[in-house]
Amino acid sequence: MKQSPRVTAIFAAPGNGGTASLARNLDIEPTDFPRLLEAVNGNDIDLVVVGPEGPLAAGIADEFKSRMIPVFGPSKIAAQLESSKTFARDLMEKYAIPCARGKSFTDYARAKAYLAEQTLPVVVKADGLASGKGVSVCSSRAEAETALANMMEARIFGEAGSKVIIEECLTGQEMSYLAFTDGKTFVPMPPACDYKRVFDGNQGPNTGGMGAYSPPPFFDRQMAAMIDATIMGPIVCGLAAEGIDYRGIIYAGLMLTPEGPKVLEFNARFGDPETQVILPQMKTDLIDVLLSVIDGNLDKTEIEWQKQSCVTVVLASGGYPGDYKKGLPIGGLEYVDTDVHLFHAGTRITGDQLVTSGGRVMAVTACGNNFADARGQVYYNAAKIRFEGAHYRQDIALFK
Repeated sequence: MKQSPRVTAIFAAPGNGGTASLARNLDIEPTDFPRLLEAVNGNDIDLVVVGPEGPLAAGIADEFKSRMIPVFGPSKIAAQLESSKTFARDLMEKYAIPCARGKSFTDYARAKAYLAEQTLPVVVKADGLASGKGVSVCSSRAEAETALANMMEARIFGEAGSKVIIEECLTGQEMSYLAFTDGKTFVPMPPACDYKRVFDGNQGPNTGGMGAYSPPPFFDRQMAAMIDATIMGPIVCGLAAEGIDYRGIIYAGLMLTPEGPKVLEFNARFGDPETQVILPQMKTDLIDVLLSVIDGNLDKTEIEWQKQSCVTVVLASGGYPGDYKKGLPIGGLEYVDTDVHLFHAGTRITGDQLVTSGGRVMAVTACGNNFADARGQVYYNAAKIRFEGAHYRQDIALFK
């Protein structure tokens, strides 16, 4: 957004140590709608772009639109595509969108009985939002029963686990496929592949994402046509047929199975860390695209992309995705190459010192003519950034 000549000022709520150098940080939580509205009116803000899923699920787009404030992001009912896996599953079944076989439950005993009949491995999902951690792929019966009990009985994800979905485990290559949509037209972005497990070789627990690359070497026009015809087209048309005006991003998490692409999940926003390798490829002014989505003119907007390979690696706090320290000084950023992007996540500024404030601290992104170049640049620069306990995967975009 900063690159657009149409933009004179940016405000970030609540912001972090990275946005502090690009925007004015506002000490406001993203779900504090009254204070956000005050900030919008008080600063003559012309466009609100919603990043996280929480405010979308809480209805921020409806709140702002009712006051004639342009906002990029789907309505509360449309955001159920992400905030309720049951809502998404029902839509997919109704409009014949390929996905894993499964069933949803609100009763723990019935869910446990159904689980006992399933072939392993099996997937147990919390229905609601769980910060990307509400999905357990279970290879043993005990593991599956523990995941179910944690969600429905112990409520480790709160109300998000009051309903669960038990699904077959799909196998194949995972891929993220994002598209802009104004509810009538959709325009896909270059796809990306991310890495959910915390350690090399896809070992350890799931995280919010430890790195990504784009576009995948195996992706071609034939695959794009199949995904558009069987998944993206039907979901956009299905939402419209249900009377749901969906404007924003539709993010399809896919598994490329031997039978063809199938949906693992939908998100209602830019994904992280996929966006860090997708948007650097965009040549068109992002603001123009966002406004065309809001205004319903996406069919009149041509979006251009650069032909390059992009890689991002996430630097995480020691102990993540479990317990970790906060407030640790971060150093070495001044030595990072100027053509490398640093996307801050869990950072803040205390006094004049940049410190950690989250599990995933920042993502280092580089683009190049090929993945070997981009990957080399990322890891060369990631090694320059220092904070106590820092760790990151060494195998992002390492093709064998």
